[in-house]
Amino acid sequence: MPSDPIDFDRPCDPPLEYHEVSPRGSHLLPDEFRGRVFLYTPHDGGAIPHQFRFRADGRPLVDPEVLMQQHVRARDWGANLVASHLAAALGVGGYARCNIARVLLDFNRFPGSTPENIADPLERLAIGQLYAQALDHRQKTELLETCYDPISEAMEQHLDGKLINIGLHTYDEAHASATKRAHVSLISLPRAYQREARMPFGVFDPLYPDDLAESTCSRILRDRISLNLERSGFRVVHNHPYFLPDGSIELRAQVWYFFRYLRQAFQAERPQTADDPAYQQIWTMLLDTNLRLAEAEACRSFLHRFRRVSPKQQATLGPSLDAYRAVREFLHDSDVVTRYRRAVDRPSSLGVEVRKDLVCTFDAETGRPRKPTPEQAETAREIAEAMAGAISTFIDTDRAYIVEGGE
Repeated sequence: MPSDPIDFDRPCDPPLEYHEVSPRGSHLLPDEFRGRVFLYTPHDGGAIPHQFRFRADGRPLVDPEVLMQQHVRARDWGANLVASHLAAALGVGGYARCNIARVLLDFNRFPGSTPENIADPLERLAIGQLYAQALDHRQKTELLETCYDPISEAMEQHLDGKLINIGLHTYDEAHASATKRAHVSLISLPRAYQREARMPFGVFDPLYPDDLAESTCSRILRDRISLNLERSGFRVVHNHPYFLPDGSIELRAQVWYFFRYLRQAFQAERPQTADDPAYQQIWTMLLDTNLRLAEAEACRSFLHRFRRVSPKQQATLGPSLDAYRAVREFLHDSDVVTRYRRAVDRPSSLGVEVRKDLVCTFDAETGRPRKPTPEQAETAREIAEAMAGAISTFIDTDRAYIVEGGE
C-alpha cells in the first residue's frame, strides 16, 4: 500500500492486473500445481477513471467528500497485502487484483445499476448506489464495457484449469452490535442456498443441480484452512456474518465450471453436436454466468419465459429448444452429476475475510487508512503461512480421500 493510499488517479488499465510475486516460504507447491491455484482481490482497488469523476465542465460528478467516505468504507484495505504473502508462500507466481475502486464498480456482483431502495449489501449490483444516481445510461454502459467486461474476460482466462480459487477480502473489526468479529471468516455457502436450500430462482439456468450449491469449496480444504489458522492463534468462523452473494465470483465460477464439464461429457458421447449452431447457442447461454450476452438472454427468454419472437428469430432460436431438451435428458439420464461431484479435479472457490484492523490502521481523526505497520505486515504473513500450509497439505495428502469418493 502506498504512503498515500487515497489516489483515484492511479493507473487502471487493465482494470484487472496480475501482480507477480516472488516465491518464498516453507509451503511452496509442487511445480505441477503452482499453475492450478488462483488468488484474487476484487475489492482492494483505488482507481476511478477521470470520466467517472468529473463532468465535461470540470465539476465533480459526485460530491468529493461523500465519495471519499464511501470509498474508505467500501474498500477491502489490506487484502492485497494478504494475497501477496499467500502467493509468495505458495509460490504460485502472483495474484490478480482489481484496480477499479469498489465504490465505482464491484465485479463481485452481477452487472447492473443498484436501485435506491436496496439496503442489503448482498443484493447490490455492480454499479453501487452512489454512482447509480450519478451516471446516465451511456456512462453506465461505458463503465460496464470498459471495466466490467475486460475484468470478466481476464477472470475467465485465470479460472480456466484451476483447482483452487481463493478470493481475499477484509471486513470491519466489529459487528453493528459493537462485538468484535472473528479474525478470519471462510465463506463458501451461497446466500440463496442458506435461505432455501436451492439455487436462486431465475438467475442461473435451472439445469444447474441445486445440491451442487451446498458449498463452493471442498469441505476438506475449507476445514484444513480453518484448523491451521486456529492452530496459529487466529479465531475462525464460517459463513458469518454473511454468505456469498448470488453474483459472487465464487458462485458464478462454480456454475461455469459445471457447465463446461457437462459440455465436455455431452460432446464426448455426441461429437457431431460440437459444431451444431443450435447446441452452440445452448452452451453460450449456459456459460453466460455473468449475464452480459444479449444473445444468451434472447435464448433464455425464448426457452424459459416463452417470449414471442419474430419468424426470423424463430428460425434461429427454434432448433435450440430441441438441443436444450437433449442436453437436459443427458443430464438426467447419465451419472454426470455424480462424477462431477466426486471428481478429484472438481474446482474449489473460497472467499476469505480477514479483519481489517489486523492488517490496516485508520487514523482516529481523519478516518483515512495508514500504511500497514511492520506488526500488521507480519500478521498478514502469519495468516498467509497458515493458509499456505493447509493448501499444501490438501494437495499433497487430502485429495487422495476425494479420489476414494469420500467427499
